[in-house]
Amino acid sequence: MTLSGVNWCVDSPDWLRNPIRRKRGRMKTYRVAILGCRSRGTSAARVYQAHPRTNVVGLCDLLEDRSKSLGDELGVAGRFTDLDEMIRQTQPDIVAIPTAPYLHAPLALRVLEHGVHIEVEKPMGMDLLETDSVMEKAEEKGVQVAVHHQWRLHAWAQAISKYYESGKIGELRYIYASGKGYYGGFGLMEIGTHLLNSMIKFGGHCQSVTAHATRRGRPITPKDVLPAPRGNGTIAGDNVTASLQFPNGVTGTLLQHHLESNDVNAHVIELYGTEGRLLWHTQGAWHLPNPHMVPENNLDRWEKLTPLYPESFEEAAKKIPDGSLIEGDYWFVEEYVRALNERRPHECSGHEGRHVVEIIMGIFESAAYGTRVDLPQSDREHPLLRWRKETGLGPPDPMPMIDKEWLEEENRGAG
Repeated sequence: MTLSGVNWCVDSPDWLRNPIRRKRGRMKTYRVAILGCRSRGTSAARVYQAHPRTNVVGLCDLLEDRSKSLGDELGVAGRFTDLDEMIRQTQPDIVAIPTAPYLHAPLALRVLEHGVHIEVEKPMGMDLLETDSVMEKAEEKGVQVAVHHQWRLHAWAQAISKYYESGKIGELRYIYASGKGYYGGFGLMEIGTHLLNSMIKFGGHCQSVTAHATRRGRPITPKDVLPAPRGNGTIAGDNVTASLQFPNGVTGTLLQHHLESNDVNAHVIELYGTEGRLLWHTQGAWHLPNPHMVPENNLDRWEKLTPLYPESFEEAAKKIPDGSLIEGDYWFVEEYVRALNERRPHECSGHEGRHVVEIIMGIFESAAYGTRVDLPQSDREHPLLRWRKETGLGPPDPMPMIDKEWLEEENRGAG
C-alpha cells in the first residue's frame, strides 16, 4: 500500500518532482518568521525555536506587546509590526501564517510575493478562488505551501500509518470520521478540515461527494446561509452528513453534527479494511484484527498502539519548560524540514489543502442543490453564495465572531 498523501503532484514545480535533485539536498538550518503572535502563533514559534533544524528570526504582530512578550520568552530580537519589513530584514526561508482564517489567503499571497516558503493555518482559503490564487502564486515563485493539518502527522497518526502500511487491516474499504459537536457548517471549516485531510491520506483524493444538511431538522434553504464564527467563511446547516467516494471503490462518511455541548468522545476517525480496523480517538489509537466481531467478543481484542515521535522531540521538549511543546505541531515542522531537504512536497502540501477545500465546497454544493458533485469543480465560486445569488439574495448579513455570541444570534434567526 502507498499513502496517497505523499504521491507526487503532477502540477508541482520541476524542482519538487526531480528525484535526482532531491537526493542532493544538504542539511541546513532553516530561518523562520512568524506572522501573528496570538495562541497559534505562540505555539508555532515555540516549536520552530525548539526544533534543531529551524531558528525563529522574526516575529510580527500589529500589537507590539504580543511580539515583545513572545520575543522575550524565546530570545528572538527581530520584532515587527509590518510583515514586508520583517521579511526584508530577516530573510527567512519559511514564513508561518497562524492568523484568523479569513486572512489566510490574503496574507499568503502577500508573503509569497517575497518568494519564500509558507506554512498557512487551515483552511488555506475561504473558497476555491482563494486557494487557486495561492497555489498559482506559489508555483509562479517556485516555493512550497504547507497547510497546518498537524493531525495528519501527530504521534497517533504515525502509529496508525505504520500499521496501515504494514497491511494489518488488509485492503481499505471504508473510512468513518466525526467531529466533536461544533455547529455543522462551522465544524466543516474547523475540525472538518483535519478530518478530511486524514481521510484523503488513506483513501486518496475524493472523486465525488453527496451530502445532506439541515437546520433544526429541515433541509437548508438559501436563507440559512450564514457567515461562520471566527471568520471561517460562509456556511450552512447545523447538522451535515456527507458520503465521499474515493478511488478503488473506497467510500467514506463524514459527520459534522451540532451537539448541545461539544463532546470530545464523538471525535473519531476509523479505517475499515478487509482484515481489520484502525481507530483514532483523542485518547489514543487502536487496532482490531477482525472488522466484524460483535462488541461482547472483541473488547479485549483491541490493541492500543504506541505513539511515534521524531527522534529529536524529547530533547526539544526540554527547551520549553512548561511542557507546552505540542507534538503534532512538532511533527509538522519535522516534516517541513525533511521535505525541504529532500526537495519534495510537504505531506500536508498546498495541493492537499486545496483538495480539502474542494471537498468542503462540494459538500455545501451537494447539500444546497440536492445532487452528487464530481470533483474537482469547474465552477470555483463559493456554491452557497452562488445559490443565494440565484434566488435573488445577496451575501448574508454579518454575525458575531465569538462562538457563544454567534450561536445566540443563530438561535434567534432559526426561531
